[in-house]
Amino acid sequence: MNGFRRLLAASVATFGLLTSAQSVMAAEAPIHFADLNWESGSLITDVLRIIVEKGYGLPTDTLPGTTITLETALANNDIQVIGEEWAGRSPVWVKAEAEGKVVSLGDTVKGATEGWWVPEYVIKGDPAKGIKAVAPDLRSVTDLPRYKDVFSDPESPGKGRFLNSPIGWTSEVVNKQKLKAYGLDDSYVNFRSGSGAALDAEISSSIRRGKPILFYYWSPTPLLGRFKLIQLEEPPFNAEAWKTLTDADNPNPQPTRSLASKLSIGVSTPFQKQYPQIAEFFSKVDFPIEPLNKALAEMSEKHTAPRQAAEAFMKAHPDVWQAWVPKDVAAKVAAELK
Repeated sequence: MNGFRRLLAASVATFGLLTSAQSVMAAEAPIHFADLNWESGSLITDVLRIIVEKGYGLPTDTLPGTTITLETALANNDIQVIGEEWAGRSPVWVKAEAEGKVVSLGDTVKGATEGWWVPEYVIKGDPAKGIKAVAPDLRSVTDLPRYKDVFSDPESPGKGRFLNSPIGWTSEVVNKQKLKAYGLDDSYVNFRSGSGAALDAEISSSIRRGKPILFYYWSPTPLLGRFKLIQLEEPPFNAEAWKTLTDADNPNPQPTRSLASKLSIGVSTPFQKQYPQIAEFFSKVDFPIEPLNKALAEMSEKHTAPRQAAEAFMKAHPDVWQAWVPKDVAAKVAAELK
């Protein structure tokens, strides 16, 4: 009997050790954030990660992908967080949200916008730099056909160039469909950059040389704060028309400006249930757009790594992020930032 008891005790102890080890392994599984490849997305992501790691004691990592593949991964809980989600835009997100697989938390950047832009000097000129206005009557996307030679595509004579988002972004699909909806696909080339950085470089280079350029862009970004730009007018928003723009396969897209921008944090539903305290924190995140744009401009100009830029932002604006979390969490993060 004593031998049986010793064997039973040993078995229980072994089971306890295994269970404990399994619990530790489960606890150490990192929270997967989307690796967003544009400035605001990467900075916001690292601010969130710092708070989760230092304030809540949970490990994190990032996984790369396009907007669409990352939203699909979120729906499958292969990643748990998208730090800057333009919720309600892509069919992938809309379907996943309707099925209860993903949730958008908070209103993280108020005043965000997107659209089609040209440098101010294209319309008004810049006498100080000796630049004459080349499209003085350009106001709306409907005016673009008569200005195709102004935005001439060097590789396609007789056509203008529209600089779109990189392939894989939801906005790239929307803009491609807008070209058709606005009757511009015969007069403008849909030019896609290889990355967000390449898009920035093309725009910045053209503006510094005083060249006309027509491009898609959005805010919050360093670029909108750095240059004088004019956003072209588009037709009033129409919800049914918007659906035709987000559907890459729709053969007859209808004209409308984009859905009003609402930035939030996208999370998988299992994550929200597993970490309600972090979901509560995410729901309170609010980046004031002017300090954010300033931080993004500095990050871009100095080529600062996102983690370093996030730490600098948090040190400069403790009142911003400390309002999102309980005092004990804020104290832990603040201690790590010194």
